[in-house]
Amino acid sequence: MEELRIVAINGMLGYGYEFASLQAGMDQQPHLVGGDAGSTDPGPYYLGSGTSLVKREQVRRDLSYALRASRAAGVPMVIGSAGMGGGNPNLAFVREILLEEAREHGLHFKLATIPSEIDKTVVLDALRMGRIQPMPDVGPLSEKAVRESVRIVGQMGTDPLAHALAQGADVVLAGRACDTAIYAALPISRGYDAGLALHMAKIMECGAQCALPLAPNDSLLGVIRKDHFLIRPLAKNRTVSPESVAAHTMYEQGDPLVLYEPEGNVDLSASEFEQVDARTVRVSGSRFIPAPRPTIKLEGARSIGFRAFTVAGIRDRTVIANLPVIEEAVRAAVRRNLGTHVSDASFGLQFRAYGRDGVLGTLEPERDRIPHEVGMLIEVVAQTQELASYVLSLARSSFLHCPFPGRKTTAGNLAFPFSPSDVQAGEVFDFSVYHLMETDDPLGLFPIHTEQV
Repeated sequence: MEELRIVAINGMLGYGYEFASLQAGMDQQPHLVGGDAGSTDPGPYYLGSGTSLVKREQVRRDLSYALRASRAAGVPMVIGSAGMGGGNPNLAFVREILLEEAREHGLHFKLATIPSEIDKTVVLDALRMGRIQPMPDVGPLSEKAVRESVRIVGQMGTDPLAHALAQGADVVLAGRACDTAIYAALPISRGYDAGLALHMAKIMECGAQCALPLAPNDSLLGVIRKDHFLIRPLAKNRTVSPESVAAHTMYEQGDPLVLYEPEGNVDLSASEFEQVDARTVRVSGSRFIPAPRPTIKLEGARSIGFRAFTVAGIRDRTVIANLPVIEEAVRAAVRRNLGTHVSDASFGLQFRAYGRDGVLGTLEPERDRIPHEVGMLIEVVAQTQELASYVLSLARSSFLHCPFPGRKTTAGNLAFPFSPSDVQAGEVFDFSVYHLMETDDPLGLFPIHTEQV
């Protein structure tokens, strides 16, 4: 084929998009419609809990129109990282919505579902063989961390998706997947240059975020040819420039000249970005370097307790100047009130002063500047929800009435925007696994299940 045309629904399934934009993409007679439905950006909770950041009605709205449009056109639709975390419960959540929409609109299609959960024994075997390495700024993986994980997923590359399409799937619903795999699987399987395909996919995975004005909640068209690809937004009010497309190439990348993928690396040092017309950019020169051995990124989440928190405002420079003193006094008061039957290891108490250093913490360069107002977040993570709420209540009341040098009032130190002030936030997870695993069989880790819907 002279060219392959692919439409990205948006940057995240559930974030919304203009129906007119997607329809403009369908008018281009695309060969595939794709959508990314997950990320680790919102943290480990959604993998650990098996729930979705975007709500059911958001997913239904985005999925329904795209499903109907792709089936009417007779082209496959690929959804990757289903349900945010990509675990089996996340995958089941999106599959259920998909089947509901099929029933409601009388749709018939071949569905391929590709789970991405990796058995812990597989991970432990690879760990013992020295085939697991940490991601940057992550420590070595331990067997304890693997066993404590609620679930572990692998970020699949292009092979499982390409095989599902080759088996005649009309709709592919995948667990955790590389964002690029959603859009690169078909062109690579059809013989297009892997470097160009992966580079194009990197730009497409965020929808129209490379456009001006940027819009992760809108659709984008990618057209790949023998020696270049084209990027074009599908909303009439958006355009792209060489600068905007090049900038998005570097989005979330540690190295501006290299894209790292399971299959290998894409060398961007010779990439060229050219304006073709008012709304289209042409990209060429990207070069694929195969990996000696494929690697799969593993993501695992474990439960670390339960959270309770409160938010309050402070608008007194004397209180703000004495926050370190107050925080230390509150910690001591909480410790005294808990007594010896509650150990320090059973809970953690944190303070964040937004407006002073709530975002950067000790890295904040203006930490010693006294602002006129701060928002105080008091957070407790403990072994049980009851203990978290108990410790928070102690901390909140101690903070509210804590004395400090220079205090002239007997009223409270905090202004609460809500009643009740304390929030029980439920279970808390952290990333127990965030590592690369070498594998000789990247396809075998991700079984493909097909069914006629």
